Amino acid sequence: MVLAALMLVALYYMPFWTISMTAPQYPGGIGMYIHIDNVTGHNRHDLQNINILNHYIGMAEIHKEDFPEFEIMPWVIGIMIGFGILAAITGSYKLVITWLVLMVIIGIGGLIDFYMWGYDYGHNLSPDAPIKVPGMSYQPPLIGCKQLLNINACSWPYTGSIFIGLSMLFAGASAWYRKKQ
Repeated sequence: MVLAALMLVALYYMPFWTISMTAPQYPGGIGMYIHIDNVTGHNRHDLQNINILNHYIGMAEIHKEDFPEFEIMPWVIGIMIGFGILAAITGSYKLVITWLVLMVIIGIGGLIDFYMWGYDYGHNLSPDAPIKVPGMSYQPPLIGCKQLLNINACSWPYTGSIFIGLSMLFAGASAWYRKKQ
């Protein structure tokens, strides 16, 4: 269980989600990484270019400061690491199961929050936008790819999500092993 908990440390160093976009004006693509405490571009000017595109269609700019989740998530992950270590030290099957249930709840809550973020950005468009397409919204996909005018937007779990999955897999194995004893 210690290994399961410590796998979450990777989230402090690598992104767990990515959104990429390709379009005729960006043949090499642009994109952003979502970390537990920040949002960054795939390349140096990508986030700036995404914000320029957002301006033309009336979407709000993306700034780290606009997301309280970036202040909260490092603490949540830290608490889950500590709770996982406590479950390992005590050897408690119930604590391991509780840890797993909390991780599932955090994951579902995170996906709902991400969906709501995308919905808000894609539907609450400025009436002063230079480009207006009646009835068009620009919500990025939660998972997968979606064509938004001439932009193909793709949203996928990224490297940090592998560590989340492995963490939960190791915790599940730990719970199974403890139950067998």
